[in-house]
Amino acid sequence: MSSELSFLRVKDFPLLMWILLFGSFITRGSFFMVWPFLAVILYDKFALSATEVGLILSTAAVVAVFVSFIGSTLSDKLGRQTVMYATGVLYIVSFSLLAEADIVTMFAIVITLCSIATALWRPLASALIGDIIDDSKTRELAMQSMYFIVNVGCAVGPIAGVWLGLTGQQSSFYITTVAFAFLLGLLVWGFSYHKKSQKNTESQSTCSKELENNEPEKESIGMKQTLAILAKDRLLQCLILANVICLFIYGQMDSSLLQYLTRENVPQLLELVSSLIFTNAMVIITCQFLLLRIMAKVELVHRIQIGLVLLMCSQVFMALNAPSFFWGWIGAVVVLSLAEAILFPTMNVHIDRIAPDNLRGAYFGASAFYDFGFAFAPLGGGIILDLFGGFCLFVLCSAMCVVVMGLYYVLEKLPRPDFTEPTKRELHS
Repeated sequence: MSSELSFLRVKDFPLLMWILLFGSFITRGSFFMVWPFLAVILYDKFALSATEVGLILSTAAVVAVFVSFIGSTLSDKLGRQTVMYATGVLYIVSFSLLAEADIVTMFAIVITLCSIATALWRPLASALIGDIIDDSKTRELAMQSMYFIVNVGCAVGPIAGVWLGLTGQQSSFYITTVAFAFLLGLLVWGFSYHKKSQKNTESQSTCSKELENNEPEKESIGMKQTLAILAKDRLLQCLILANVICLFIYGQMDSSLLQYLTRENVPQLLELVSSLIFTNAMVIITCQFLLLRIMAKVELVHRIQIGLVLLMCSQVFMALNAPSFFWGWIGAVVVLSLAEAILFPTMNVHIDRIAPDNLRGAYFGASAFYDFGFAFAPLGGGIILDLFGGFCLFVLCSAMCVVVMGLYYVLEKLPRPDFTEPTKRELHS
């Protein structure tokens, strides 16, 4: 990535991009008032073991991954707009039900619906950014900005929840429901405005894009052909495997770490958890674009390797930290967050660069398989916690970081298929 990635490019963001940014802030902020505390809620309400809590969360996430891939791939044919509307309605209904769930079975079903909605929305939003922004540097800044604003919401949400006395309360999911309903209304207006704007400039630009059907100048590719291409792309498959392991490691913070702290009877648990979430988000907010500038001339894969070294250090830090040492956990999360600030936005940019234009939805949908790492993190982490304890869990995660580094080392040497679309994105700028 060259130094041409100027922040002045924000002026080129279309209205739909600003709606996505604002919507991400309000929905993620309300979401993080309570979702990270689901493991605690299930433990407090039903006295479930770490393995049982992990099984509920992992099952929901696995189902969500498959539905997300199918939905994102279909959005290449049905249109991003149609699938996003359907996902928005599912979001509203499922989070409303989650605010009222009162038995384990209902929790399991509704958590699955919520996970499907969340898993569908992320790749759809990323693919939409590719649809509405042609310039690659502006698109990369847009994806970095999306990740940044999500973390602003993550920082504000828990703190606002504590201030309002809502943190960890199940009824807080109604706030997420209202926020997403508002976002859906903005999107209806935004899509309408974008289509009118396209019609006005259609005669001046031969590369104008149609959001409604996504196929003005592209040959339609069926699901079977799409799957055949994905099955031949060895680089994509290795990338998915590497990032599945990476997200399994990172996912321990969202599930197993909280269960570990809960079972160790850490004093002022809610305050510590809120502080960890706030610290995570604030480090990303303050460091993401600084790191982006520092690493502007570092190749994409090398950036990821640096992030993996930091991720490994964070796991060693957690393994050695005493459960009751508050500032030790804060320090470990600072290192983890620096790794995240490098790794996570780079993952989306990576997919955008290797995806052919007419398969963007399919490739971002395939990237949803990364979430298998998140999906198995609660179950795998819960089993290790129950059998061996927190120290072994974090040591194992640090060893997994070395495996991911090896996969990224061989990544560029793997073969890729011939795409029907002649324009392929280069892996490096």
